[in-house]
Amino acid sequence: MKKHTAHLLCAAASSLFFSAQSAHAAQTLTEGLVSGSSVKVNIRTRYEDVSWDGYEDADALTVRARLSYQSGAWNGFAITAEMDNVTEIDHEVDYATWAADPINSGATKHAQIFDPQGTDLNQALISYTTFNNSIKYGRQRIVLDNSRFIGNVGWRQNEQTYDGISFTNKSIRYTNIFAAHITNVNRIFGNAVPIQGDYKQDTNLFNVSYTGFEAGKLTAYAYLIDNVDDATLVGTGAAANKSAAISSNTYGVRWSSTANPSFMYNLEYAKQKGAGSNPLDYTANYTLVEASTTIGRFVPLIGYEVLGSDNGNKGFATPFATLHIFNGWADRFLATPKEGIRDVYASLTATVQGATLVAAYHSYEADEKSLAVGPTLGKIIDYGNEWNLSASKKFGAVVYTAKYAKFDNGNWVQKVGAQSLASDTSKVWLQADWNF
Repeated sequence: MKKHTAHLLCAAASSLFFSAQSAHAAQTLTEGLVSGSSVKVNIRTRYEDVSWDGYEDADALTVRARLSYQSGAWNGFAITAEMDNVTEIDHEVDYATWAADPINSGATKHAQIFDPQGTDLNQALISYTTFNNSIKYGRQRIVLDNSRFIGNVGWRQNEQTYDGISFTNKSIRYTNIFAAHITNVNRIFGNAVPIQGDYKQDTNLFNVSYTGFEAGKLTAYAYLIDNVDDATLVGTGAAANKSAAISSNTYGVRWSSTANPSFMYNLEYAKQKGAGSNPLDYTANYTLVEASTTIGRFVPLIGYEVLGSDNGNKGFATPFATLHIFNGWADRFLATPKEGIRDVYASLTATVQGATLVAAYHSYEADEKSLAVGPTLGKIIDYGNEWNLSASKKFGAVVYTAKYAKFDNGNWVQKVGAQSLASDTSKVWLQADWNF
């Protein structure tokens, strides 16, 4: 089925074109593309400070400048283009921008801040839209559901986007059908990173949602991820649990309540198996139970999320998720530990004089007993806990944000050489986001 997905999407595009030309009234190509077109500029300035036990403290003051162009429509066709430039203001990058950054090749190890300098073509696509259908070809932003599995990593300065063809159909009442064939994932590390900058893919994404129920929205999905001809993305032994070994088939279902705004809940379950070029034959499950309510200006929320493990050998992987918004803002669990992870969390959001305030707490532990030789052998590891705090407010065209994360690893020790992968970590962010 995977080999034919791109052909099916192209066939769908041709059918749409020939059946719906008359629905669009633009007389000339120039008139269509110019009329209704827009140019937008976004400037995002951020200061980030990282204290990570076992590493040199690091900070970064970066500016992300984004120029976006959206054409008008001509017989249903439109063009989208977007460029990003990320610059460290003093041009002295003294922090690691990816896991194997050469800056850490010496005796001094610097903490990681995943905002490399560079200029990237963030989006470049042609779209075709009718009343109930749209198809996009090229480099595009894809965010599915809450971005737990497929997202754009919008928190980082350099965004994650996808090269491929996608199709959305809304011709069935209350139903949204999304399908995509992906040939490349442009990751947040940029083109300058030889290993993690791009992931070459033969990946197919399917997501179908139905909103006809009075009580909520039901979504079913299949994410069939396969890396292609890239030996850096697979591994065996210790390397097999890294985010590189990401080829997998994930099938799941999600329910989001909508009937009662004063009590909202989300339920989700997914099963994942190793596939494609992944050297591991594994099966792991994902579970989410989450509930929130509204009490005046306050929104308390509680949740329980499990990224399961295959008997302690391999954890449930979400390599294309917007990971920063899950399992704590300190980003200590960007790659799921091979024992899996259980996250019990609670948050309180409040709106005070136009400012949004958030406080959250996470408690982490392994899903399966550890197989590692040492003090954790045969035990459920206590990964520790984390506090998150944030405040944001919009003044005119600028949104100001302050965030703080503090991760305490409890008694968990997992090291590569002398560097702990789960050391106590604190992070501070100050950000101003302009939109013009």
